[in-house]
Amino acid sequence: MSEGSKTLHVVMHGRVQGVWYRDSMRREAVKLGVKGWCRNRSDGTVEAMVQGAAAAVEALLVWAHSGPELAQVSHVDVEPGSGSFEDFEVRGDA
Repeated sequence: MSEGSKTLHVVMHGRVQGVWYRDSMRREAVKLGVKGWCRNRSDGTVEAMVQGAAAAVEALLVWAHSGPELAQVSHVDVEPGSGSFEDFEVRGDA
């Protein structure tokens, strides 16, 4: 990971499952050049690990607060993350 990049663990709350949130997030991440993964959690949230240039990660966070058209995001938890990623993938449910 180069200087000027960041890795964050992000959890989106609200109506974020069953609304194409994960695939939409993957497409947005690829467009921004952000690596990592996202998955549904059993508590109804969507969890993601995002990594890339600080500005790109921040842009993805802005997107995450609204998500795709059918989503209703109530809030987003953000904390430092870790790992190294080659691409952005949708993972199986946690």
